[in-house]
Amino acid sequence: MSGIEPAIKAYGVSALFLTIYLESFGVPLPGESGLIAASLLAARGDLNIIHVFLVALLGGVLGDSTGYLIGRFGGRAFIQRFGWIVKLTPERLASLEKVAREKGFFMVLSARFVVVLRQLNGVLAGSIGMPWHEFVLANVIGAIAWAGLWTFGPYYFTDFFQKML
Repeated sequence: MSGIEPAIKAYGVSALFLTIYLESFGVPLPGESGLIAASLLAARGDLNIIHVFLVALLGGVLGDSTGYLIGRFGGRAFIQRFGWIVKLTPERLASLEKVAREKGFFMVLSARFVVVLRQLNGVLAGSIGMPWHEFVLANVIGAIAWAGLWTFGPYYFTDFFQKML
């Protein structure tokens, strides 16, 4: 976290928003680590915890929605061309599409908590043609839970963990 903390200290929640937004549609950035660092900075009084939560929520929802739009308008071709990089063979893609059609809402909701899935979630949902309203609802609920956990968890339990050390 030492690499991202100075950026958040220097640029505040703007840096956090950009990191989470970009991470949420596939750019390999430390969004979750940045959120934890920002929460700890808020516990120290350097940032406002409500701002940290709102920026994490907004960055996550908008990033996943951008990913969805990318997937909807070209994601399938992109996945077919570059899926091999993440070992997404045509067979695995077909299997993943089947699961996504059957359990797409819960997949989007829970993918926020799994590192690689968090980055590919929106693109995949858009690529398979998941209905927009279903995606947005699952995306918002998942982002609220994820942002709440990683914002308020470190913020409120910092003292607890310091006592353990």
